[in-house]
Amino acid sequence: MKKALLISAGVVVVFFALSVVKDLAVKVSVENGVQFVTGLKLRINNFNAGIIRQVVNIGGLKLYNPKGFKDKVMLDMPRIYVDYDLPAIFKGVVHLKEIRLDMKELVVVKNEKGELNLNSLNVVKAGKGGGQPSGKQGKAPAIKIDNLHLKIGKAVYKDYSRGGAPDVREFSINIDEKYTNIDNPYALVGLIVVRALTNTSISGLANFDLKGLQSTVSDTLRAARETASRAASTAKESIRAVGKTAEQLQGVFKNPFGK
Repeated sequence: MKKALLISAGVVVVFFALSVVKDLAVKVSVENGVQFVTGLKLRINNFNAGIIRQVVNIGGLKLYNPKGFKDKVMLDMPRIYVDYDLPAIFKGVVHLKEIRLDMKELVVVKNEKGELNLNSLNVVKAGKGGGQPSGKQGKAPAIKIDNLHLKIGKAVYKDYSRGGAPDVREFSINIDEKYTNIDNPYALVGLIVVRALTNTSISGLANFDLKGLQSTVSDTLRAARETASRAASTAKESIRAVGKTAEQLQGVFKNPFGK
């Protein structure tokens, strides 16, 4: 009996140790991956990755501005859910079956020197240079996102370039959108920025080339529109089928025994 208890306790300890090590390893991988793609530092408050169920829950992810900006945080995501493919990761491919991004706000800042924080993102730098984003560590890992669910609360613009207190503008976004088949991590970052700014006047106020960034993520947006169009078409067909069935049933109930 005592031996069985010791074995059980040992299994629990090993399982707990594996869980802690796994969480730390995956967390470091996520942080390094995001920093590589964006070119900026980030912090994650809460992180939990399942062992049996291949799901990651992230809480309190914040992407930070580079040096030279009074406001520290550029992007605040309180909740992220990821359903990942572990065998694919072992093969060197980051395959995410589903990812849900719940973004509280994107803060666009122009500092006292007239520098814009968005211009520090790798995807924006690449657009200006006319090339593919790259980093000192080499190429970004291969990535495939089957389904993306994106929520954005608001966008904020702060202008310190005129001196004194900043000119602050806030825009409620409240978008809730779904995308499919994303295979470019830079396009994902660009997509988030584009969707946060499209229905605001921030790009004009900050003199930011939003159209240039839109062209970078045009394939992702086009695929999303095609998916939405197919979904709408399927919904219309379903409604027609239901209507036709209802008409048939109505005829049966009116004449249950035929003529």
